[in-house]
Amino acid sequence: MTRFLDVPATRRLIARMGVRRFLSELVDVLESDYRRWADFDKSPRVACHSREGVIELMPVADAQRFAFKYVNGHPVNALRGLHTVMAFGALGDVATGYPLLLAELTLTTALRTAATSVLAAKHLARANARTMALIGNGAQSEFQAVAFHALLGIEEIRVFDIDTKATDKLVRNLAAFPRLKVVRADSTAQAVRGADIVTTVTADKAYATIITPEMIEPGMHLNAVGGDCPGKTELHADVLRMARVIVEYEPQSRIEGEIQQMPADFPVTEFWRVLQGEAAGRENAAQVTVFDSVGFALEDYSALRYLYALELEHGEGSEIALIPPAEDPKNLFALISEPAARASSLAQGEPVDSVA
Repeated sequence: MTRFLDVPATRRLIARMGVRRFLSELVDVLESDYRRWADFDKSPRVACHSREGVIELMPVADAQRFAFKYVNGHPVNALRGLHTVMAFGALGDVATGYPLLLAELTLTTALRTAATSVLAAKHLARANARTMALIGNGAQSEFQAVAFHALLGIEEIRVFDIDTKATDKLVRNLAAFPRLKVVRADSTAQAVRGADIVTTVTADKAYATIITPEMIEPGMHLNAVGGDCPGKTELHADVLRMARVIVEYEPQSRIEGEIQQMPADFPVTEFWRVLQGEAAGRENAAQVTVFDSVGFALEDYSALRYLYALELEHGEGSEIALIPPAEDPKNLFALISEPAARASSLAQGEPVDSVA
């Protein structure tokens, strides 16, 4: 049977673990998987673009497990009372091809994105970073704020969004963390001024310049999360030119990331090389670093295998009959033949005339 985690079951798992512990352990799982980068069969995600958004499939596998995620990005959904981003995914057994886990990934993606941001910042931001500007105060913003506060020691968050209601919501939610100082800014420039880390999580599907060169200060680390598909950026190209740029998976980032603005030979470094010590992350305290994060399937693999381990341990989900019984694997038709159908219907108390 396939294990199934819907949103209520995932919420129960997170509540059982606590958000801080869940994020911390997820960071460890992510780092472990990134450190064995060569073990994975990788490819850029498959995308179906429309005028209003994008639907993507994100597959990845190692020798034991296959994972994929279905995810959308529709900024217009906010006006419809729908989630801008929604996702679900599966973890399968490579040896048999059977699905082990089917899970919601809307909530989990928000957590894994924040965990990935923290993991990158651990290796790219200055060690004494204590302040962060958070530009874009939508659905992802609290996850980023809480992860950086709980796991990286960020003490002050400067927040800004052109939608003041989004900022109101963020400030209310972060009131649950009294040791985190939240400062409302009147502009992006005001929020960014003096920040050690700048996180951008805006949603519009447009070539935007949320961060411009005059905002950049020596030693800043930029965590660019919102630009994640063709035609969608947040950083001015000159910001990239003045920085050391780290990406998740270069073939995908060239299509979807901030570096889609740059020439094909613009130099970038894949994050796994930093973790394995093959390349430097931050080279000096004054250097500006950019994590051009578009989200990569390996991160969903990590999240799914972590969820699967928690589900096996705690049993908050359920089992679903996603695969037919295999008394005789060569006789699949028996499941819909007349005797089988009649017996099944009778067992459910339904009248049966014929299945022909």
